[in-house]
Amino acid sequence: MAEQYVNTVELKNISKSFGGVHALQDVSLTVRKGEVHALVGQNGAGKSTLMKILSGAYKKDSGEIFINGKQYAGNSLEEVKKAGLGIIYQEFSLAPHLTVAENIFINRLSLGGKTINWRKLYKEAQNILNDLGFDIDAKHRVGDMSVAYQQVVEIAKVLSQDVNVLILDEPTAVLTPKEVDRLFVLLRRLLEKEVSIIYISHRLDEIFELSDRITTMKDGKVVDTVYTKDVTMNEVIEKMIGRSYEAMFPERNEKQNPEVVLKAENICNGIAVQNASFELHKGEILGIGGLVGAGKTEMARAIFGADKGCSGTITMEGKTIHVNSPHAAIRHSIAYLPESRKEDGVLLTQSVRMNTTLAALQKISKSGIINKKKEIADTEEMIRKLSIKTDGTEIHVGSLSGGNQQKVSLAKWIYSDNKVLILDEPTRGVDVGAKMEIYNLIDELTQEGMSIILISSEVEELIGLSDRVMVLNRGVTTGFLNRGEATQTKVLNYAVGVTD
Repeated sequence: MAEQYVNTVELKNISKSFGGVHALQDVSLTVRKGEVHALVGQNGAGKSTLMKILSGAYKKDSGEIFINGKQYAGNSLEEVKKAGLGIIYQEFSLAPHLTVAENIFINRLSLGGKTINWRKLYKEAQNILNDLGFDIDAKHRVGDMSVAYQQVVEIAKVLSQDVNVLILDEPTAVLTPKEVDRLFVLLRRLLEKEVSIIYISHRLDEIFELSDRITTMKDGKVVDTVYTKDVTMNEVIEKMIGRSYEAMFPERNEKQNPEVVLKAENICNGIAVQNASFELHKGEILGIGGLVGAGKTEMARAIFGADKGCSGTITMEGKTIHVNSPHAAIRHSIAYLPESRKEDGVLLTQSVRMNTTLAALQKISKSGIINKKKEIADTEEMIRKLSIKTDGTEIHVGSLSGGNQQKVSLAKWIYSDNKVLILDEPTRGVDVGAKMEIYNLIDELTQEGMSIILISSEVEELIGLSDRVMVLNRGVTTGFLNRGEATQTKVLNYAVGVTD
């Protein structure tokens, strides 16, 4: 006899179009009581659109929505909220000038009373935060908090209401591994209370650790739904993009160019980096690996001149250079794509054109006057070269997908004709398909003679792309591994200081 399940959510034959473009085509999905149901697919597959329809943010063109067996029109946020559905989007909806407690209870500050009881409000909020396991003061102003803690406030805001269905859209994109572990502990506690969780993430390792079932979407349709235990990560990737994970990485010529472009000696950045030294050859991808806190980003910032008080010697094409600021680094043809593209990599409220040409205005201007025609033509060429999906040069970067935002950030440094490009987590938060495009782009840049320092927390990415891997442990270099000898075990051993 087949095992019986209670469906908390049922979506039947949902379709949605935007201006003639079919975002969803006849999509059906069931989510069971007390399960984690993962939703995976490339950007544009329809995952977020489907969840926005379920939450009432978008109106469906056709189909039916059932929550706890009751049919809903799905025409308003308030309707589904009363049904016990909560959603946490990728983009925060917090008021930065208000406190944590005020944000958590933003729509019900009086907690059912006639006036606001501030003592009770802060106590209730603090209890929720303590229950989540995060050390956050309920009286703290949200605008003064880290992005990771703002994410926790978003979660607390939803969980302050009685929810039996929780939708999480890329919830760990800004969290550290330790914070991710805490979040997972929280989610497992919710499962014990039979809350149903719909989990959207590009991080497949999280999907396989947390979920019970996986639904794969592609081009606005459901490919299939499987039990997580019955499928491999490679099989899921193949369903998403039509090829295996190994095939995502371009083949590299293992013969190293003897020409040294950049030589770093005894680089120090406080206690984060201690006497790091390496050589970077022309056309080489040098991977930098290590655990969180190993000093990877701090070393990159030291080479780029982004942090004060750093020391060491940097030689560029045989000549010692002094890099005491990012401006100096750019002057010496060293570029840096930072870990957080939204905060440091692109100007979200500005156009693709402005972001692309910003670091090399001298190429499109004369006597301080910008040649707008050339600027547009050059931007269009970069859009073609990097296959950036945008409706034109004047579209604001903030409206693009994560993968395309990252491509615009790359376009800025490619356009400025640099010899060395430091990439810090270049594929973080982008889908598998966009990753493959970025991998091919990185390979093409090195074929054209650019030298790349690649920082990544994904060991498979380091091994798949790098010609050599340099591993750090607590700011100290523990070893170098050539392409042929780099394995996941060796990299992780070096990362924890085991070099035998």
